[in-house]
Amino acid sequence: MALPSAQEAKASNVQGLSTAESAQRLRSEGANLLPGSSPKTLLGIVLGVLREPMFLMLLVAGSIYLLLGDRAEAVFLLAFVFVVIGITLTQERKTERALESLRDLSAPRALVIRDGKETRIAGRDVVRGDLLVLNEGDRIAADAQLVRGQLTADESLLTGESVPVDKRAIAELHELPALGGDSTAALFASTVVTKGTGLAIVQTTGSATAVGRIGVALTGTEVADSGLQRSSRTLIRNLTIIALTLATSLVLTDWLWDGRPLLESLLAGIALAMAILPEEIPVILTVFLALGAWRLSKSKVLTRRVPAVEALGAITVLAVDKTGTLTQNRMQVGELAVGDVQIKATEPTFPEDFHALIEFGMLATPPNPYDPMEQAIQEFGHTRLAGTEHIRDERSVEFQYALDPDILAVTRVFSGASPNAHLLATKGAPEAVADLCHLPESDRQAIHQRVEAMAARGLRVLGVARGIWRSAATTSGWPKSQHDFDFEFLGLIGLIDPPRADVPAAIAQCRAAGVRVLMLTGDHPATARAIAQQVGLSERAEVITGPEIMALDDVALRERLRHVDLCARVKPEQKLRLVRVLQQAGEVVAMTGDGVNDAPALKAADVGIAMGERGTDVAREAAALVLLDDSFASIVGAIRGGRRIYDNITKATRFVFAVHLPIIALALVPALLHWPVLLLPVHIVLLELLIDPACSIVFEAEPSAIDLMLRPPRPLNATPFAMRNVAPALAQGIGVAAILLGGYALLQQCAGWGQANLRLTIFSALVLALFLLILTNRSSEHIVLFRLPTDNPWLGRLFASVGIMLAAVILIPTLRHVMGFASISWPPLAGAFVLLLACGLWLQVLRSTKGLPLH
Repeated sequence: MALPSAQEAKASNVQGLSTAESAQRLRSEGANLLPGSSPKTLLGIVLGVLREPMFLMLLVAGSIYLLLGDRAEAVFLLAFVFVVIGITLTQERKTERALESLRDLSAPRALVIRDGKETRIAGRDVVRGDLLVLNEGDRIAADAQLVRGQLTADESLLTGESVPVDKRAIAELHELPALGGDSTAALFASTVVTKGTGLAIVQTTGSATAVGRIGVALTGTEVADSGLQRSSRTLIRNLTIIALTLATSLVLTDWLWDGRPLLESLLAGIALAMAILPEEIPVILTVFLALGAWRLSKSKVLTRRVPAVEALGAITVLAVDKTGTLTQNRMQVGELAVGDVQIKATEPTFPEDFHALIEFGMLATPPNPYDPMEQAIQEFGHTRLAGTEHIRDERSVEFQYALDPDILAVTRVFSGASPNAHLLATKGAPEAVADLCHLPESDRQAIHQRVEAMAARGLRVLGVARGIWRSAATTSGWPKSQHDFDFEFLGLIGLIDPPRADVPAAIAQCRAAGVRVLMLTGDHPATARAIAQQVGLSERAEVITGPEIMALDDVALRERLRHVDLCARVKPEQKLRLVRVLQQAGEVVAMTGDGVNDAPALKAADVGIAMGERGTDVAREAAALVLLDDSFASIVGAIRGGRRIYDNITKATRFVFAVHLPIIALALVPALLHWPVLLLPVHIVLLELLIDPACSIVFEAEPSAIDLMLRPPRPLNATPFAMRNVAPALAQGIGVAAILLGGYALLQQCAGWGQANLRLTIFSALVLALFLLILTNRSSEHIVLFRLPTDNPWLGRLFASVGIMLAAVILIPTLRHVMGFASISWPPLAGAFVLLLACGLWLQVLRSTKGLPLH
C-alpha cells in the first residue's frame, strides 16, 4: 500500500482528506478490518454442516426412502437434518453477532480531520491518508506516522513490553520502522495513547498493519478435529458397514433363499439398516455442543469454536493472567507510609502527616488522568480529604517535568503564596524521589526496606515529596533538571489491584476438580506471590521468572513447572513455549491472553481463552473461547459447563445404544426365524421421533451432577463410545430385547394371536420401555428406578407428548391402519403392561448390581 504523498501530508495539517477522496479509497482499498473479521455467510455455515459425514448419511437414507416412494419416512428423516441445521445456524449467527459487538468495543470510533473539520467516524472507515487526532486514552485505529505533537503509547499488546514508549513527531513521511523504541514517530493499530496529544497520518490499514499481518498468519493455521468428532466418525463408519452388510444379506436371503417377495424383503432390509444406523449420534454431538455453547454465552463465555466445549471437561492446567482475570484491573490505594508509621487505606481517620502525603500525591497527578494508578490517587484523595483545605483542584500548573529514563519521577510546579515562590509536588519511583530529596544513605535504606515489605504484600509503591522554589521563572527560566530543587520526602503510597471477590472460591473449585491453576504475569515476583497468597492459588512460595524460563531447556523447564505455580516477569512470546512444554508433559492446557503476541499461544493451547474487555481482535480470532467479563470465575463456570455437556453426551449415547438393541432385535430375529415381519420402516421412523427428542432435549437439559466438580479431569482422548460406557447400555438393551422377543414368541405360539394384535402389543411395550430407558440413563446416583430426581423440565413434557402420540396411532383408525395395528382391546394392552413390568424389573436389577457406570 503506497504512502500518502508529501503534498497530502502538508495539506493534511490543515484540511485532511476530502469526503469524496476518503470514500473512493474506502471502496478501492477496503475497510479497516482485521483478517478473519468478516462474518460467515449463510451458505458457508450450511455447507460446513452438510460436509459432516454424519449428515451426509442422513441425507442419503432420506433420499433412498424418497426413491422407494415412502414420502412420510423420507420427510421424517430429512426433517431431522434441517432441524439440526437450523439450530447450528442460530448458534453461529448468535456467535457472529456477539463477535461484531466485541469488534466494535475493541475498535472504537476514530477522530479524523476531513474537509478541514474534526469528524468522528467508525474505526472500519479509516483510510490511508486520513489525519488522526489523538488524545490521551485513544486506541489508535491504524498504522500511522506522528506528524505533530508529542505523546506516549502503550505498545504492550504488540511487543509485550509493559513500559510505554515516547513518540516524537516527524513532518516528512517515512516507511514505518519496527515495533517499539522511544523517540520514533511510528504509531501502530490497537495500541493506546497513554499521555499527550498529536496528529498522525495513516499509512496502512486492515491486514496491512502490523497487527493485521499477524492476523493473516493466524488465518492460515488449521484447527484439528476434536476427539469426539474423530471417534464419532469412526463409529459411524463401522456401524454403516455393519448395517449395509447385514441389510444386504437379509434382503438376499429372504428373496433368493426363502422366496419372499422382493418388496417385503427390501422393507425388512431397510428396517434393519434403519435400526442399526445411529441417526441420533450427529444430533447428540451437534445439538449438545451448540446448545452448550449457547448456555456458556449466558455465563459471559463466548464460544468461537464449538468443539472446544468438549475439551473444557478435560482441562488439567489453567494458565491465567493475573491482571484483570484474578484481579479487578482497577488500581486503588491500599496502604500509606510516613516515616516508620504505616496504615491501611481503609482506616477511618489519618494523622495530619498523612493528609500532606495525600495532598501532594494529588498535586503531582493530573486532575483527569488516564493512568490507572493516577486515577486511584485522585479518587482516594477526593474521597478521604473532601471538605478540607487539602483539596486544591483550583490550582493551575505553571510547569511540569515529565517522567524521564534518568529520573523516574514527575514534578509539577504551581504558583506559591508570593510571586517568587513556587510550590513543587513530586511523585515517582521511591528510590528516585529519595534521590531528589538528597537523603542520607541510612534514610534511603530504611525507605528501601519499607518499599520491599510493601511490594511483598502485592503493592505498587510510589514515593511523594514536596518543595518550595523561590525564583522568578520569567527572568531566570525553569531549572533544567528536577535535581536543581530542594525536596522534602513525605512518604509512600502503596497501590494495589485487588483480587476479584469470587476468585478464592473459584480456585478452591478448581483444586477440588483436579485442575491446577498456573499464574502468568509480567509483574514482580513479590507482587505475584502476594496476590497468589490472597486468593489461595498456591501454598508454594517458589516463583519462576521470564529470564529463568529462557535459561532452561525444555526438559529442565518441564521438571521445574511440576513444582511451581507462579510465573513472573513472563513475556508474551514465552507463553507459547510454556503451553507446549506443559502439553509435552501430558497436560491439557487452557490459557488466557489478551495481546497480539499471545495469539500463537492461544492457538496452540487445548483451549485458548481471549479477554473480551481488554483483548485484541487478533487474540480473540486465535482463541476458542472469549471471556466477555474477563473474570476467572467465568472460566471455572465454563469448565463446569463443559463437564456437564460431556456428561450429558455420555448419558444420551448410552441411551441410544440401549434403545437401538431391542429395535434391531425386533427387526432382525423375526426375519431370521421366518416369523411375521414385526417392525416396518414406518414403525422405526416413528420410534426415531421419540428417540431424537429424548436425546436432543431431555438429556441436553439434564442438570449438573452433584459431584461434577469433585471428579478429576477426564482424559482428553476419552470417548462416550468406549466400552466402559457402552457395556451397561448393551446389557440394558439385550435384556429388554429378550423380554419383548420372548413375549412375542409366547403370544404367537401359545395364545395364537394374529400379526396385528402382536404388533400392537410389542410396539406399545417397546414405546413405553423407552420411558424406562430414559429414566435409567438419566442418573446412576439412585438405586431405585422410580426415585430419580425430577428436576428436568422437559421430562414430563416428553412423556406427555409420547403418550398422546401412542394414543393417536392406536385410537385413530387411519393411523392404526398405516401402522398395521388391530383394533384396541384389553388383551393386547394387558400383554404390553406385563412386558413393561418385566423390562422395569430387569433394569432395576441392573441398577441394584451397579450395572451402570458411576459417571
